[in-house]
Amino acid sequence: MPKYPFLSTEWIDEAKKIRTDYEGKTQPIPHLIKMNLVLTDVPFGEGQIEAHMDTSEGGMDLDLGHIDPADLKVTLDYITAKTILIEGNPQAGMQAFMAGKIKVEGDMSKLMLLQTMPPDATAMEVTKKVQDITE
Repeated sequence: MPKYPFLSTEWIDEAKKIRTDYEGKTQPIPHLIKMNLVLTDVPFGEGQIEAHMDTSEGGMDLDLGHIDPADLKVTLDYITAKTILIEGNPQAGMQAFMAGKIKVEGDMSKLMLLQTMPPDATAMEVTKKVQDITE
């Protein structure tokens, strides 16, 4: 299976295909959040990516570009974002936040709610497929 850099255009295209394949098969995300992301120190392109995460439709939509309105904006480095979002390591996120590597503007309580969601078996399967396409 081909692998792509996290949040590259190719990675986004493949992740959308996976999301489409599993549409309606996972538990809806109970916490509605619209979050803009700024990733720094990106190892490709111009060194920074603007992206967003939106759960307002019940699933996890991760795509390029910012959305308006957003509940919050999170700025963090590429490696930390990949560790949290792809490897599913919330502990790394907490450590990075405590070290000042993650900046949050807006409603931080919504961000905290995302960390309390236990994944179901199908969501874990989706996560594995996304991990498989990520360099």
